[in-house]
Amino acid sequence: MIELPKNLTIRLEMGVGNPASTDLLSHVLAQIRLAGDQVYSCSLPPESHMELQAEAAHICIVTEGTLHVEGDACRTVVIDTGDLVMLPRGAGDLRLAASGGPVTALICRFRFDPDSLPGMLSALPQSIHIRQAEGAGWLEGIVHFLLIEASDIQPGAALMVSRLIDLVVIRTLRSWIHRGPPSGWLGGLSDLRIASVLKAIHERPMQRWSIEALAAIAGMSRSSFCERFTTLVGRSPLRYHNEWRLALARDLLARRGARVGEIGFSIGYASEAAFSRAYKAQFGHSPRVEHRLHKTADR
Repeated sequence: MIELPKNLTIRLEMGVGNPASTDLLSHVLAQIRLAGDQVYSCSLPPESHMELQAEAAHICIVTEGTLHVEGDACRTVVIDTGDLVMLPRGAGDLRLAASGGPVTALICRFRFDPDSLPGMLSALPQSIHIRQAEGAGWLEGIVHFLLIEASDIQPGAALMVSRLIDLVVIRTLRSWIHRGPPSGWLGGLSDLRIASVLKAIHERPMQRWSIEALAAIAGMSRSSFCERFTTLVGRSPLRYHNEWRLALARDLLARRGARVGEIGFSIGYASEAAFSRAYKAQFGHSPRVEHRLHKTADR
């Protein structure tokens, strides 16, 4: 019997100001796969701009000077010494320019797996700015280790860099959540009623949820619930539920000895055929192909 992940509970009594959705957040973030592949230092002369690989996501930590993030679709954001800016969808039309003097920065390059909860990734903003005061207690320590890895290549460096970037991304997203974002799926964790629904979906992914049942958990009318959930999460409730259980299935398929039909039943599909159709619609290939890919990789 396939065992689904546990410990997804959140303590809603902590309130909206401090969402306390850390267990649920951890499980959601665990499904967002990313690969960090490079850490390097960058020095910019005054009035120059930073060249970043267009299709990759980046984190930029300013260690000296002031960086301006400029773009047609957003106001100029000032990144001071000790601040961090994350570009989860790549630089796009943004321009990172040295302002008033030279700038030294630490750059982390990484890529999100586009198949891991795509609705959540597309709902992230173009940039996330974490000020030095918000990162107090963790940012300075992480920068110390990143600088070591950037300047001293040793055995295991690639894995170390990847794990450190994982840590920076997760801490950045967590700090951003605690600020109380007005929209995006992370905002759903800051909304007491929507968070209670997310908790229920994550605890019981195999259940055949209806809009009425989810609205009752939220204590809202059907129409008000659907509108608020979709606004915050970026997906309708039932689409989110389906994407979530398919993301769980994807991880289960990576396990040694996993059986496709059993996994489909464990997440609530009535037949292997129905599970295969839904999985292919989400990821572009069948669960059996996914399973074979993992078996080949393990050899």
